[in-house]
Amino acid sequence: MSAKSQSEILEKLGIEKLNAMQHRAMKIIGGGNNLQLLSPTGTGKTLAFLLPFVLKIMSLKHNETTSKLRMLVLAPSRELAMQIEAVAKNMGSGLKVNVVYGGRQIAKDKAELKQDPDILIGTPGRVADHFRRGTIDISQIAFLVLDEFDKSLEIGFEEEMKEIIAALNQQKQTVLTSATAINHLPEYVGMGNFEFLNFSDNKPNDFLEIKTIISPDKDKLPVLVKTLRYLGGESGIIFLNFKESIQRVSEYLNSAGIAHGCFYGGMEQFDRELSLIKFRNGTHRLLLATDLAARGIDVPELGFIIHYHFPLKMEEFTHRNGRTARMQSEGKAFVLKWNEESLPEYMQELAPGGFDEEIIKEAPLPPISHWQTIRISAGRKDKISKGDIAGWLMKQGGLDNESVGMIELKPDMAFVAIKSGKLSRLLTQLNNNKLKTRKVKTTLV
Repeated sequence: MSAKSQSEILEKLGIEKLNAMQHRAMKIIGGGNNLQLLSPTGTGKTLAFLLPFVLKIMSLKHNETTSKLRMLVLAPSRELAMQIEAVAKNMGSGLKVNVVYGGRQIAKDKAELKQDPDILIGTPGRVADHFRRGTIDISQIAFLVLDEFDKSLEIGFEEEMKEIIAALNQQKQTVLTSATAINHLPEYVGMGNFEFLNFSDNKPNDFLEIKTIISPDKDKLPVLVKTLRYLGGESGIIFLNFKESIQRVSEYLNSAGIAHGCFYGGMEQFDRELSLIKFRNGTHRLLLATDLAARGIDVPELGFIIHYHFPLKMEEFTHRNGRTARMQSEGKAFVLKWNEESLPEYMQELAPGGFDEEIIKEAPLPPISHWQTIRISAGRKDKISKGDIAGWLMKQGGLDNESVGMIELKPDMAFVAIKSGKLSRLLTQLNNNKLKTRKVKTTLV
């Protein structure tokens, strides 16, 4: 294969230059050393480990005609695994990349893995399943990445992680990445001769403002609605600790006329993906979420996050706050507190006198989003591009450029944000119409 250079890959990704953390990681990984990397959310850790390993794999297979599985990336959630896959594919390296995770048919995995990928990304449970089934040849794996390792090394993943690591070549090069550290690494990780790169210095983010919002009642729902009115149309995530609480809060917000999406474990995979798509494209400006949304998911820059429930640990407080005030943009985190509650000990250590109080003023309901989302029954596998979809919507649907928002391509479908006022005529006009050579269905989701 014709190997791409680092500069060509960065150009393909639209990145002018690597940041300081990425430079350091490139040097360590490129030199063949094991690495434990700590760096805040949004600083580009995915590229920091993918780029040097992709360059290594391209060099290894320079004279080869078939793929061999060289690299395994383990991520604690489906969404993070899919996000890593997207970055790897967008690099345009020509390497075969596959992702596997629970929640989809194993037969679909098997079909895609008939030819070994160069890079396999997946969640621990599904990857361990494939190891047991012998679906993939693991004998050539030379590189292992544990992304968000503080989460993937928790007790819930212990058996799968032990099984996977024990099955791999002991000479593999290993990289661990996260925004927060853990007290000690389990013995089965095989720690030895790891370089430690810490760009997470535990100093407060200068661009993040943390404040408390006081609720006079134990039931904080009325104050939450008042807060969302006060914040207006900004995009934000409201973090809760339990999926049952999300359902209760969601019902209350619906009754108050505040549009939002939901995101938590236990939702069907399609519904989880759709919630993130609508949040990214502006159909929903608010997302109710558990800590599943605190790590690794691809969402736009947020104006605020709200801790409806106190995080159980300092690490989750850090990860939640990392969803806003990213890449030197300003952001706010609000801790919603009943006036008879005490802040957790870790928050008291951060702010011994407590966080400043935000005074909530009366305000009207947040404006309704002017975007809605449609699904088109054709995708990447049908050789459809974003340009094809935009052109089709404008030519066949009569839309102008400003009426077409974000387009997201999936293997067998696509999602497009459309200005609300254009929808009724559009759906009638385009349903069962031809997009390139394929007749497609267009539905509102």
